[in-house]
Amino acid sequence: MQRTTVVMMTRDRRAEVLRTLAHMTALPDAAPIVLVDNGSADGTSEAVRERFPQVRLIRSERNLGAVARNLAMTEVRTPYVAFCDDDTRWQPGALTRAADLLDAHPSVAAVMGRCVIAPELVDDPLLDEVRNSPVPAPPGLPGPAVLGVLAATSTFRVRAFHDAGGFSPRLWLGGEEELLVIDLAVLGWWCCYAEEVVVHHEPSRTRQPSGRRRLGIRNTLWTIWLRRPVRSALRRSRAVLASAPKDRHTLAAVAAALGGLPWVLREREVVPDRVEHALRLLEEPQRHSRARRYVG
Repeated sequence: MQRTTVVMMTRDRRAEVLRTLAHMTALPDAAPIVLVDNGSADGTSEAVRERFPQVRLIRSERNLGAVARNLAMTEVRTPYVAFCDDDTRWQPGALTRAADLLDAHPSVAAVMGRCVIAPELVDDPLLDEVRNSPVPAPPGLPGPAVLGVLAATSTFRVRAFHDAGGFSPRLWLGGEEELLVIDLAVLGWWCCYAEEVVVHHEPSRTRQPSGRRRLGIRNTLWTIWLRRPVRSALRRSRAVLASAPKDRHTLAAVAAALGGLPWVLREREVVPDRVEHALRLLEEPQRHSRARRYVG
């Protein structure tokens, strides 16, 4: 029985998504793929239909950001879903290993794999943080407990994903995983890191680092104020802004975050003490993390 479906999203990266689909469909443990084309104008959908007719293609007329994954989830019929971007490639056996871990540990909602950056195959900077995560974990958890993941290297239990409401339409894209994982923790689910689940990431050259930085800072601030007590939110917000360059992109991110303040206050739900305790333990390693310097 098939246990995992791969969910991908892409936008205007025709060549890259075709390379990734060629890799993913040739894996010895290949899984069904649902791909959302986020309003591409470069012939992506037509090329995918021609070369990979076995892929379930959903074509959106507009860019849904990370919410495209929520749309794809309506087509998933397996118990697990592995997220994959058009510039990430799960390595042979990784999908199977992640599913095995979820089979063996029913309290785990998501397993984040080891992300290595191609072509040099060096570890993603976030791995230092997750390998040494201070989040208290129950006995028998198959890896360090985490309160944030890289979506494109993670396998989620579909039931848990739906229980937590999926990715927030408010955040759209950029660090959208943290709010979801925090909400899973509130519901009693665990997320963990697994070294043996390996995913290669070859960052696209068409990325817009400054735009992603603006979204990342904005979404981090929104997540903080949506879930943390006031004192913690103030402390963490200061740390995030202190780590960011003092330039127009950071200023734009802060302006956007302030612009969302009315809805943030309306939808604010502070986490229980056990989750807040874990978030406080993470503040020091996050302050020193190479992955959280917001310098793009």
